[in-house]
Amino acid sequence: MPSHQDKIWISLWKENAPELRERIVGWRKQNAITRIDKPSRLERARRLGYKAKQGIIVVRMRVGTGGMRKQRPTGGRRPKHLGVTRIKADDNMQTVANRRVLERYPNMKLLGSYFIYKDGKHYWFEVILADPQHPRIAQDKELNRRIPQTA
Repeated sequence: MPSHQDKIWISLWKENAPELRERIVGWRKQNAITRIDKPSRLERARRLGYKAKQGIIVVRMRVGTGGMRKQRPTGGRRPKHLGVTRIKADDNMQTVANRRVLERYPNMKLLGSYFIYKDGKHYWFEVILADPQHPRIAQDKELNRRIPQTA
């Protein structure tokens, strides 16, 4: 069930509100992976485990849209059997965003991510990461349960 804050965010997005459009103009000029001070959707971030403490960071990730296109074969065959169109990616955009952020921050663990905005060319997600080696995170029992432990 979406919270009140989530409903407001979704309504701003659906109405294409001018405040949100101004923000997006700035986001397009930034790098694809941008570390930010605080989450845009605070309630959603808190549900995923975000706390305003050392060792937890929020990253805004921009992922380009578009289908997967293959090189068109030169030999003759039916257009239906060319194998160029109707090729779909196995991963959705959010999974791609999570993977790219984790490649950039290899020492961090993923707490979660959520959708922010989408236009004709890009999707934006905010990804919440925690550093399991940080003393503040190591002391926090709740975060230690959320962070996947790997050897």
